[in-house]
Amino acid sequence: MERIWEQHKFAIIALVAIIIAAFSVIIVVPEDQQVVVVRTGDPDRVINRFAPNEPYGQTGAGIGWRLPFIETVQYVDKRVLDLDMDRQQVLSNDQQRLQVDAYARFRIIDPVLMVETAGSEANVEAQLSPILTSVLRQELGRRPFASLLTAERGTAMANIREALDRQARQYGAQVIDVRIKRADLPEGTPLESAFQRMEADRQEEAETIRAQGRKNAQIIRAEAEANAANTYAQAYGKDPEFYDFYRAMESYRRTFEQGEADTSVILSPDNEYLRQFRGQR
Repeated sequence: MERIWEQHKFAIIALVAIIIAAFSVIIVVPEDQQVVVVRTGDPDRVINRFAPNEPYGQTGAGIGWRLPFIETVQYVDKRVLDLDMDRQQVLSNDQQRLQVDAYARFRIIDPVLMVETAGSEANVEAQLSPILTSVLRQELGRRPFASLLTAERGTAMANIREALDRQARQYGAQVIDVRIKRADLPEGTPLESAFQRMEADRQEEAETIRAQGRKNAQIIRAEAEANAANTYAQAYGKDPEFYDFYRAMESYRRTFEQGEADTSVILSPDNEYLRQFRGQR
């Protein structure tokens, strides 16, 4: 070994130097990372920059290069990142104190701006966390607690996402989604009183619906009776004799059907009520 070293030490040293230089020049960029090349303190270019709907495997990932001692590189995550909010107490529009757990999803779409303003993904998360809390308080503070149990909750989440996204753009990030994991009332009296209030509201709403239904039923019945009377009047005008016969038959049916099986009705043969049986008008 000593003999080989003595004979080829300059070649070995040169080879090691070439390998070290190659490692200092070559950059390996994974698919899930984007690399900002910084030259003398200022971002110079981006390798594997995020692009919407870009096919996997055609993103520019792979081998890159940099100038040793002049350029440095900073890796920026290209994936969707999580922003979890600590459990917060929020006051709703109907003065209910809610315990809210929420989270947001964001990604870095402008790595150069992110490096210049925040420096890293962790700093972006630290900047957005209090903003999410503030926006969440403002939006839920304008709504009653019951709205979080209906489709109106989706509108609230959209407003929160838009407001948070406007702030995130300052750091080169895009907020993709905001969701509430849980929104609970504090245990004890506040929770019980809220349930009682919600039950009373639902009962009042049900009574209002029933009253409106009774009103509509009366209107429909009155209209139907008016239409029936109009139909009878038109029929009587077209054929009074038939109409008189029809009404007499209906009267007989209702009168005789109301009695018991052994009930007898005694009338004089010339009684006016039985004129239709005699064929008289």
